[in-house]
Order: sequence, then structure tokens, then C-alpha cells
Amino acid sequence: MKRRTAREKALQALFQIDVSNVNPATAIEHVLDGEASDDYLNRLVLGVVEQKNMVDQLITDNLEKWTLDRLAIVDRNLLRIAVFELRFARNEVPENVILDEAIEISKIYGDEQSSKFINGVLSKVKEKLPKE
Repeated sequence: MKRRTAREKALQALFQIDVSNVNPATAIEHVLDGEASDDYLNRLVLGVVEQKNMVDQLITDNLEKWTLDRLAIVDRNLLRIAVFELRFARNEVPENVILDEAIEISKIYGDEQSSKFINGVLSKVKEKLPKE
């Protein structure tokens, strides 16, 4: 599975977890819909769930005039995936690729303002994270 597909499926799984409070394994199984499991998909979903407090705090610290619970569910979970990747996967995925992927996925699943919003928040998060 391509990483773009894994990110899209992770978004769908996290959306389910957020809305229906299903467990992560069930959500992943549902979005795979009979396809083979994917390590990157599992890493994204389980990583976001495990690191949710830290990821949400990074997002909240970079929101202006918004609260996390007021964000559209798609935008919130797309930010979670990208912030998780920026924090834990940037040694294997370049930061700009993480941002570009999140912006492109937001154009598909979000509203017409999502891509600008996602770009703004992620740019701030990227600037504030310590360089390794």
C-alpha cells in the first residue's frame, strides 16, 4: 500500500474512532475492507491513538482563535496524523512531504478552506518542533 493510501485510510479509521468510539483494531479492519494489512497504516492509527494527548497539545498550542473540539472532524484527524508524522516519522519522511500530503488529502476530504487551515497549523507546528 502506498503511503498516501495509508494516510487516507488512517484518516478514515481515526474518523470512525472519533465519531463512534470504536477500538483502533476494529476501525483499521473496517477501512481495509478485506485488503491486506499495512504496517504504515497501523503505525499511524495506533501511534495517533497512543500519543493523542501529546499530539492534541501540539495542535492546540498552534491554533489561533480555535479550540480542538471546534475543528471539523476531518481536519482534526488529518492534523493528528500529520503532527504524529512530524514528531515521530520525520527521520524517514521529509517534513515537506508530510505537509504536502496532509494538504492534498485535505483538498479531497475537507472543505474548501481546509487546505489553507491545515497548511497554517502544520507550518507552525513544524517551526516549533526541535530539529534533530
